[in-house]
Parts: sequence; C-alpha cells; structure tokens
Amino acid sequence: MMKGTLVALLLTAPAALLAVNPKPFVVPEVREWKGADGMLTLVPGSARIYYTSPSLEGVADQMAADYTKLTGQPIQAVKGKGGKGDIILTLKNNKKLGDEGYLIDITDRVSVTASTVEGARWGATTILQLRDASAELPKGRITDYPDYEFRGLVIDAGRKYIPMDYLYKLVDVLAYRKMNVLHVHLNDNGFKEFFNNDWDQTQAAFRLECDTYPGLTARDGSYTKQEFRDLQKYALQRGVEIIPEIDFPAHSLAFTRYMPEIACDGVHNDVDHLDLKNPKTYEFMDALLKEYLEGPDPVFSGKRFHIGTDEYKGDSIDMENFRALTARYIDYTKDFGKRPAVWGSLTYAKGSTPVPSDDVDMYLWYNGYADPIAMFEQGFKGVSIPDGYVYIVPGAGYYYDYLNTPMLYEKWTPANINGIEVEEKHPQLLGGMFAVWNDHPNNGITVRDIHHRVMHALPTMAAKTWDGKNVTVPFEEFNAKSAAQKEAPGVNYLARHGQGREVVYEAPSVTPGMQLPIDEIGYNYTIEFDLEGAPEAKGTALFSTPDATVWISDPVSGNMGYSRENKLMNYRHDVRPGEKNHYRITGDNKGTKLYIDGKLVDDMNISWATYGLREKARQRDMADIKTLVFPLQKAGDFKSKVTNLKVKNYID
Repeated sequence: MMKGTLVALLLTAPAALLAVNPKPFVVPEVREWKGADGMLTLVPGSARIYYTSPSLEGVADQMAADYTKLTGQPIQAVKGKGGKGDIILTLKNNKKLGDEGYLIDITDRVSVTASTVEGARWGATTILQLRDASAELPKGRITDYPDYEFRGLVIDAGRKYIPMDYLYKLVDVLAYRKMNVLHVHLNDNGFKEFFNNDWDQTQAAFRLECDTYPGLTARDGSYTKQEFRDLQKYALQRGVEIIPEIDFPAHSLAFTRYMPEIACDGVHNDVDHLDLKNPKTYEFMDALLKEYLEGPDPVFSGKRFHIGTDEYKGDSIDMENFRALTARYIDYTKDFGKRPAVWGSLTYAKGSTPVPSDDVDMYLWYNGYADPIAMFEQGFKGVSIPDGYVYIVPGAGYYYDYLNTPMLYEKWTPANINGIEVEEKHPQLLGGMFAVWNDHPNNGITVRDIHHRVMHALPTMAAKTWDGKNVTVPFEEFNAKSAAQKEAPGVNYLARHGQGREVVYEAPSVTPGMQLPIDEIGYNYTIEFDLEGAPEAKGTALFSTPDATVWISDPVSGNMGYSRENKLMNYRHDVRPGEKNHYRITGDNKGTKLYIDGKLVDDMNISWATYGLREKARQRDMADIKTLVFPLQKAGDFKSKVTNLKVKNYID
C-alpha cells in the first residue's frame, strides 16, 4: 500500500477505530465518553491545578487538598491559564451541561469546563476518582450532566444520636459520588410497643441546643447551634446542601414531654401528637422554629427547611386542623426566606382546607399518605423516596436492613415511586433519596453499622439519581469496582485495609501500652494471638481506640469482652492465670465469635428481646446487636503475655 493511501485511510477512518481508550469507571457513570489514544501522567511536583476564574478558587483549593489525601502527593492550586501536564478549571456557558454538568478533555493536560461552579466541582470530583484508580489518566473527552438535581440521603438523628464528626464524613462520602443533599432528621421518638407500651418509658429526643426552651435538648447527644452552622458551611463548600428537619405535629414526644399541655390526650390520638386545637401548640412551635430561622446568621442557613408533617392520625376534624397547620408553617417558613419541604400526608389528610404548593417540595415516600400524581396535579415539586425501595431500618426485621442494590440498579429510577411510575425527568420530580431510619433506639446498632449500610447503598443510589435509566455497566462489574473505591479522600470509616485476602498486620509480641500502626479493622476480620494469662484487675483493656475497647477483663464481670457506644458485651470466658491459649476473634456485620484453641467458645450474634405488645395483640421484638469494629490503636496495661498477633482482613 502506498504511503499516501495509508494516510488518507487513517484520516477518513471511523472515529470508533481511533478511540482506543475504553470508557473509564467512576461513580456515577459519566454520560458520554469519546476515547482517544494514549495516557496522561500527572507528574508529582510539577503538575498544578489552575483556575481561570476567581469564583473557582474554592473548588481548586478543595481539589488540591483531596488530591493530596488520595495520592499522598502535594499539588498546588494556582490562578492562571496553566499548560501541559496541568489540571485547568474553566467556566464557560454551555446550555447542554445545565447547572451541574461539565466537560473534561484529557490530552497533554486535563481541562475541566463547566457553566457553573457546581459543574466544575463535579468535574474535579471525576478527575479525583480517575486519579485514585490509576496514576495514568486515559486521554479522551467526557461530557457529563445529571438527570436529577436533587440526590441525597436522610439520616435519622432523632432516635439515635449521630455524632457531628460522622455527619462531616457523610458530607464527604456523598460529595465524592456527586450526591448533593444530606437531610438531618433532628427530633423523633421510638415506638411505645418497644418500651413496655408506656409513653413515659419511650425514647424521645430533640438534638439541637435550645435557648427558648431550656431543658428541651437531649442529654444523650446534641449539636450546638454553632456546630450546626459550621456543618452547613462545610457542606456547602463541597456542593452538599444540609436540609434540617424539625418533625411535627406527629413524632413530637420530645415536645409534648417538655410541655404536656400541648399533647393529645392519648385516648383519641397518641401523646406524641401535638394538640392542634390548643393555641399553646402554635405558640410553642412558632417560638421554637423562630430560634433557628431568624436573624442575619440563622442556625438554619441553607436554602430549605423541612417542617415534617408526617403520619398525623385522627378524625376528620383533626385532618382539617392538620391541613391548616401545614399551610401555616409553609407560610411561616417562607416568611424567613426559606423554601419549605414537607412529608405532606395530604392524600391521607382529606379535607377542604387549602394547602399552598408553590415553591414547596414534598417528599413522596408512601402513596397512601401522598399520592404522587395527585400531588403533582396540586402543584408540588416532588422528591422520590419510596419506602418500599429505599428505606433502611437497621436491625428491625421490616423494611430493608441493606438495600436491594441489584434490583435498584437494574430496575429502579426516581420516576418509580412505590410502583407509581411517572415520566423520566418529570418537570415536577426533583430527584431521589434514600434513608436510614433508627426506629429501634438502643438496639445496639452503632454508627459504624449505619455507615456500613450507607456505603453498601451509596454507589447504586448515586448512579440511579444521576444517570437514571442510562447506566450501562453491568451490575456485577459496577458493584465490584465501586466497592474497591475509596470512600472519599481521607475517609476510611469502614476501616478497610489491604487488597484482597491479606494478613494486614502482624507482630511477634504485644507489650502493654504499645501503639499499633493500624488503628482498627472493620468487617470482615480475623484477629489471632497467643495469650499466657496473668492476674488482671477488672477493667483491664487488651486493645482500645477512643471509640471501642476489647477487654482482657471487663469492668463488670471480669470476663473477656468488648464495649462500644456505651454498650458492654462479655464473652463466656475469663482469662486464667498461668493458662496458655490460642485466641481467634472474628467479626462481621452481624456480630463476633470467640474461638479458643480452635473451639468456638461464644457467638455474639444478633439476639432478640421482647419489649412489649403492640395494640395488645402482637409481640414485638427488638434486636440486640453486638457488632464490633475491632480496635487496635493502643494495647492496654495488662500483665498477661500476648504474642503472635495476626490481623486479617477476612474471616478465617
């Protein structure tokens, strides 16, 4: 073949023949990919992140910090145009991209172009995921934009205190997968049937510092007003909106316990319902909400405030009063410049009292309370959060303990609201969310257990709220690759170590007070060691972190055991002076097992305890969860001899 003919063929060859780089894997999947030939390596020490507009400085600085956390290689953010070997962030209007879309061109440099700061942030996030997967970036072009503007998670902090440091981690892991909403449910109460059918014994909590009503704030965990302001500021810098919810007029036992005269009588309605016929109810709620919505630096600083309005039950008069209350607090929220969000319940709460729908977002979770089609016809914007698909209630035995991610990935989109399907990208459908509800307070579920469930679901929910029906990667491949990703830059709350099945740490001996290089290890794990017993005082630790302790002699029984989140578990074994044994402890998301010299001694798996009757007819059980993310940071001040420690990232 003559040289001229070969050149002509190459110039006229279909683009697909030249697109040698396959579509790279990120979560959520990018919308369009045009591969090119070759790879780009960002050279440590010389690559920079350039931003061409002052408004992109925050994105560039955050990207630089995250890049360093992911790679261990410092990179500098600089204002300017940049050049070969650099990452360049630019704003340029492009209607196709919308508010959150972006273009990435990987050539001899990385160019991220977006119409908005938000789009540039998500483009930077895609580059971070690519760089975390490989030091070499595939050359080509990415065009990406979401189907839905609202993509998020609801976390129930009312029935289980969620520490502020974990809320920060949630912001990080959501942002790393382009999820842009974290809804914090700030008050709630347990179900009385789990508390001897007695409202006086039933758990209830309001989690915010409160000056208007001193003593209202929960004693077992709460947030100061400044802490909540700071969380919202941090989240906003990462593209995540914090939506606070104060739930009323049901789920309000914390309020009625504080001021009993605003409670329903417990005969016609439950006492966790506010009395909507009592003027004091409105005085109480007006003053409470005002504390967080008012002023030049309000505690609730974001765009939206969620006023609850869920599951209020009663007769037709109650429903008219409920509708009037909903209308009142929609308007009250708007008076403070906030966009109201509601659960709604307006299909259940039938009546003639009008409820405004303009600029109101309704969470569509159960069609019997709020029928999606009817709510759209009334003018509400909707958020798809169907309980039958996306509700997690850890350890409850109803709803999901872990979401059915294969089904969600292959069959669900936000347009499917518990079987009622609306058109994809319906103009009134904002997007979708999933939720973690802690219906069973004090059942032993830890924040680590909650996180394990969140991270199991998050990649799938991110993919389906961003891409909708447009996912192309088979689920098995998607699941395996997403599970191998880091949680977020600088976040390893699952406490994963190593690649594949490994011994991730071993030591010939463990001495008292020794600092170990691995702080902790999460599910699934095996810890092995030899131990020669010596007399030990009660309360002697074997290993500990600030979050958990493994006891060689627990503080109560003197047995070997462990504690976390103020809950103590002890094995049916005590260390005897002079005895030499080989110990093996395994742990997963259901509990731990103790083996001595190869024999199973105790299985600390889920157990159940009866907590009362519901409607005097059915027994209801609450799980007693005994899981442990194994602490290894520091050895205790023990007298026994510990040798041949092995830490494995699998169950042996």
